[in-house]
Amino acid sequence: MILFLFLSHLAVGIVLTLVFVSREAGVKFFRFNAGLAAVLLAVAFALRPPEAAAADPGRVAVLALVVFEAATLLYWATVGRALAAIRPAIVGLSVAAGLVALVAQAIGQASGAAAATMVVASFLSSAALLGGACTAMILGHWYLVIPSLQVSHLQSIVKIHIASMVVRVVVVVAAVYVAIVSWQPGMGPSFRGYILSVSGIFFWQRVLFGLLGPALLSYLTWETAKIRSTQSATGILYVDFFTVVVGEVLAKYLLLATRVPL
Repeated sequence: MILFLFLSHLAVGIVLTLVFVSREAGVKFFRFNAGLAAVLLAVAFALRPPEAAAADPGRVAVLALVVFEAATLLYWATVGRALAAIRPAIVGLSVAAGLVALVAQAIGQASGAAAATMVVASFLSSAALLGGACTAMILGHWYLVIPSLQVSHLQSIVKIHIASMVVRVVVVVAAVYVAIVSWQPGMGPSFRGYILSVSGIFFWQRVLFGLLGPALLSYLTWETAKIRSTQSATGILYVDFFTVVVGEVLAKYLLLATRVPL
């Protein structure tokens, strides 16, 4: 379930972020990213556990992901070749299906109606952060493919990545606060006790690698992008994407282990 959630969020996040990339990045850039998203989701389906579609929200999520996969594959097959008039509709369908899937997954993983809002916010911000980090990294590498590409495009996607990073931090802080203040005696182990115990090392790793690390690295990327050092920015983005991946995998584990949407 951890890998299924992580890979599907990464796939959806990539397509969501592509909407904000300029066409000047070239047909091959969009084709590569759409193909990557489709492959990631195919792997997610291969790893999908039976319980992922055991309830109504799970079945809705799986159906939405099937639509997302079909639309993404159609976009990959036609970008730069045909169907130019309806391509925005194809992308729109893919984005809409991806969002529906994330919301349905969140409802299925929430421990109650009150917690559903926090899980939805967690899943949406997770997909945005993963997609922003991955797309920014690939776009930075693309300056080796198209050296004449304006550096402003990298600066724009880094801004989006930083914005998604800020939103993700806010969501995690809110989730931790709600988990701590809503605990009452008789409800089982408290989340405060969990993060202060030996098992809490996973929480602190999530904070260090998934929040503080990307926050610092995204700022460094922005500073290097401002001085038009695209190769340095790309190198930092590789490390940034790795820390985001580690953090979001841990976040999925902590959700399943503690029911707190980190």
